[in-house]
Amino acid sequence: MQPTLFILAAGMGSRYGGLKQLDGLGPSGETIMDYSVYDALRAGFGKIVFVIRHDFEQDFRDKVISKYEGHIPVEIVFQDINNLPEGFSPNPERTKPWGTNHAVLMGKDVIKEPFGVINADDYYGAESFRLLADFLKSAENKKGEYCMVGFRIENTLSENGGVSRGLCRVSDEGFLTGVKECHGIQRKDGRLIQLLEDGTEADFPEGASVSMNMWGFTPDYFDYSVREFIDFLKVNGDELKAEFYIPTVVNTLIHNGEATLRVIQTPSKWFGVTYAADRQATVDMFRKLVDEGVYPEKLF
Repeated sequence: MQPTLFILAAGMGSRYGGLKQLDGLGPSGETIMDYSVYDALRAGFGKIVFVIRHDFEQDFRDKVISKYEGHIPVEIVFQDINNLPEGFSPNPERTKPWGTNHAVLMGKDVIKEPFGVINADDYYGAESFRLLADFLKSAENKKGEYCMVGFRIENTLSENGGVSRGLCRVSDEGFLTGVKECHGIQRKDGRLIQLLEDGTEADFPEGASVSMNMWGFTPDYFDYSVREFIDFLKVNGDELKAEFYIPTVVNTLIHNGEATLRVIQTPSKWFGVTYAADRQATVDMFRKLVDEGVYPEKLF
């Protein structure tokens, strides 16, 4: 059975100033998602599932989904603030979505095979998809054996401001022991620094492995996620901004000994549009990759 690629595309990208998932950045108007789908096809993924919001469904179908007809099966699921387990309801004043692992939960009724999870607005590189697909193809019929594609921090920075990354603690055997979210990571006066909660700066470890939200799971992950989401809502259900993140669940499962998570290091360089000023550099990078023959002039 071929694995499925689950693409998280429900966010708006406030710092970028628009719905960056639909921004044409390739030579023929390709989105970053188009390159992810193309790389996933080449790596052996057999289906794409997008999680989006209802309010831009038609625009998404017209500009994105229509391209893939005849290339790979595609399904859409929706992240909705009111999609909660029985007995729970959001604070009426809450407008913020419930976070990345809530988005993942939206796929539980349509994904029955090993699956990868990525962000819609990040470029991961063809080698990253190959590594992820190879792991998932070997994970069929297994439970509690997951993976994360780890990137070197130096390959994930923006020249236009600080970035948030999940700093990974990795055992000598190559398994994840925990993820800590760090913010404001950037190169400053030759130092790699991060911003702490009190606004001060601290060194960030050179060469560290970081999460770019590229995960590999088997379907049992949904069951764990439901359980953890209920526990999360019991504590945070009335909050206006609390979010249910993938690393929150992963850290719990690792701590409880319920799952292992292999960290697969990729040599690929990330790029994307964290800031509006990143856009031209991303356009130039896709042009360069096309000129080098990594991608065709028109993907689909």
